[in-house]
Amino acid sequence: MDPHRNFGPPPGDGDGAVREVACDESGSDGENLTGGNTDVFAHAGVHVPVADAAGALREIRDRIRSPATEYKATHLLREKHRAVLEWFLAPGGPLHGAARVHLTEKSFFVVDRLAAVLLDDRGAAAELYRTVRDALSADDGQRFLAVANRLLRTRNGAEPGSSVPLFFTTLDELRRVHAGTDAGPVLERLAAGRGRAEAYRAGLLEGPAVRIPVLNPLLPAIVATAAYWSGPGRRPVRLVHDRQNLLTPERIAWIEETARRSGVTLAEVRLVVARDDPRVQLADFLAGIARKAAGDALRGSGDAGLTALLRPYVDPASVWGDGRTAPALGLSVPNSSMRAAR
Repeated sequence: MDPHRNFGPPPGDGDGAVREVACDESGSDGENLTGGNTDVFAHAGVHVPVADAAGALREIRDRIRSPATEYKATHLLREKHRAVLEWFLAPGGPLHGAARVHLTEKSFFVVDRLAAVLLDDRGAAAELYRTVRDALSADDGQRFLAVANRLLRTRNGAEPGSSVPLFFTTLDELRRVHAGTDAGPVLERLAAGRGRAEAYRAGLLEGPAVRIPVLNPLLPAIVATAAYWSGPGRRPVRLVHDRQNLLTPERIAWIEETARRSGVTLAEVRLVVARDDPRVQLADFLAGIARKAAGDALRGSGDAGLTALLRPYVDPASVWGDGRTAPALGLSVPNSSMRAAR
């Protein structure tokens, strides 16, 4: 078997019981996806026995010998600990065949959600993303992403109307600058979505007190993690997740209901303190390593060896739009539907 290929279906447990998967994330900036500290959000799930996870943590401590009370992915990512990092991810390591990481490229996630809100066409995200990345200048592309982020984020609900004029004023400027270019038709189609944008903002102001933030990648990533581990056989899954302020009882109920509507048998999302569960600590390591490796690849400074080690763990259902880095991560990028929709 090629050790760099993605693993197959989730491992079977043999007795029909609920499959328990420990989870953690890395790269969370809430809904601030274009002005935060990271380019990638990673959500990892680990399916190993508690005793095995504890043994792996002891092995890591014995190898690294740091006095730190709590180890993080940064310990494994230090150059002097490269051998430990490779052991952790390689065939024969503690996670091989028993872990998965769902990646979200934040810029593409913003574009994907914008296409859904303004165009009611998630399939349009691919060409819109390519337009932002390739047809606009770097400065114009960043301006576009920033105002799109502001338009979509729920916390702007206290500023009635301000984000809609800002987005469409910026869009009009870009339409004038890029009229007659490859970007023109894409920007023109977005300009027709002002009514949808105003309805979206009004819905946030008038909606329920408990909102599901469109731009926070954690909630859909948890659903995707449950989908992988439930598998085509719809095996019941329990996710044991590190505590997060975002994961209120109401939002956990949304996750569980969304999973069930998608045909995923998610039995429960249970919150724990990471330091009390060695499996969650392993998930934290994997998420942190994946976020750093994928982010470096996006910026053109990737580590080919580390990316190859990571590739078998990457969920093919990851939210990714960058065609340059997708093959190295074992991902495919979505096809565009915007030309067909014109």
